Amino acid sequence: MKVFITGGSGYVGKATVKALIRQSIGVTALARSDQAARSVESLGATPVMGGLTDTGTLRAAASRADGVIHLGQHYGDDTATVDATASQALLDGLGERGTYVHTGGVWVYGNTNGVADENAPLNPPLLTSWRLKNEEQVLARASEGSRPVVVMPGLVYGHGEGLIKQFLVDPGSDENTVLSIGDGRNHWALVHVDDVAELYVLALNAPAGSVYAGVSDQNIPLSRIVQAVAQGVGRAGRITSLSLEEAEARLGPIAEAFALDQRFTGARARKELGWTPTRLDALADLARTH
Repeated sequence: MKVFITGGSGYVGKATVKALIRQSIGVTALARSDQAARSVESLGATPVMGGLTDTGTLRAAASRADGVIHLGQHYGDDTATVDATASQALLDGLGERGTYVHTGGVWVYGNTNGVADENAPLNPPLLTSWRLKNEEQVLARASEGSRPVVVMPGLVYGHGEGLIKQFLVDPGSDENTVLSIGDGRNHWALVHVDDVAELYVLALNAPAGSVYAGVSDQNIPLSRIVQAVAQGVGRAGRITSLSLEEAEARLGPIAEAFALDQRFTGARARKELGWTPTRLDALADLARTH
């Protein structure tokens, strides 16, 4: 079996390439630079030079694969358009031969008001509202013979990387603190990067039109997450609490998503795909010195 992956040199992408290769699956990976090509090649994948706007390259690479995992994202004012065009090119190239796994995110559900699953109502923050139409178009291809599946990761952590480190460990501040938003009572639905990578591999065998929340049932208050992160980066007890307005001014639109109160279950993926997350002590992981 051969899988074509976009975003293979990224945080979740590298873990997914490794998970595919552990299953003896051949991997070709989109690489938009020489550095990205070297990165995926070092993992055992064959690089395909190009970017998400190179629809001809995407279509051709997908046509030579038995499955596709779309993890890449183009950043800019045209994010939604590029993602929609890329996903359709990948689906066109793959045809009916294999499963196309599309990346979403549980943020599209907004505040969950308790523990939710994939059937919860959608109420995305502005940052991810564009995903709804794209995912609808992707899943609609199931009626045309394609095999689309959507995986929606929670807040991904592990190995000292990811959005938590990027935004909460405030590198541009003289305060040498870790940031928090509001009173910290809101919950984050977490998943370890290696666990969600394994879900992507399993999703290649999912029924067409399936949607899975990639969460490991670790729904932890932000206050406890921030405390663990502060310890892990050597800033124990040094936390700066921001109002939502202050956080938006400092962090941008992602602050609204970080302020969501979300508790999710990944029961559907466990039941239907046999997914078994094993990295289930997020606070201990985040508290380790990285």
